Amino acid sequence: MLAAAAAGIPTVTMNSGSSVFRDLGAFTHVGQDEIVAGREAGLRFNDLGATKILCPIQEAANSGLTDRCKGARETFSGEVIDFNIDGGLADLAGSATKIQAALEADTAIDGIFALNADIATGAALVASDATGRDAIIGTVDMSADALTAIKDGKMAFAVDQQQYAQGYMSVVLLFLNVTNAHELGGGLPIYTGPGFVTADNVGKVMELVAAGTR
Repeated sequence: MLAAAAAGIPTVTMNSGSSVFRDLGAFTHVGQDEIVAGREAGLRFNDLGATKILCPIQEAANSGLTDRCKGARETFSGEVIDFNIDGGLADLAGSATKIQAALEADTAIDGIFALNADIATGAALVASDATGRDAIIGTVDMSADALTAIKDGKMAFAVDQQQYAQGYMSVVLLFLNVTNAHELGGGLPIYTGPGFVTADNVGKVMELVAAGTR
């Protein structure tokens, strides 16, 4: 990207890179800030009445995941517990067992902030059901199973980065730059999220997923 910028080719970053887009020579970044997403999730958990949240981290070295937990900690009025399930996506059954053990060890935990939709449905929801805890579960990003769980009332919400908009807006920004010398963003990232999928809008979102735009 630096070579492109040096050659006078306009660039933007998308999805990942909100903290380094300037260093890469891009004039803006289109995506979601993970701390901001976590903050908004923390507020959601407040509204849902949770008092203690487990935040399972499936990749220990992934700063984006820890930032989501950090953001939730900044706004949630109760306690957020970072919980390492490193490699959890490769072994969802093992992750479910670990989360179940954490729930059984601390009966005050009444919420789970999953940082991935597969962890939410394949581990957090399984663990909650196994303990009979009926924990309040929110996740980051969507999957068909996560949307179904929200529709069925088994999960409370999914944080939506609105990835379609990330790709769409990146193309629009570059088009405007080339054709009309626009350089939008003001030197700051342009956020596409967090949006939220809840019981209120999950039906519409599922329709749009089927149409290929969500």
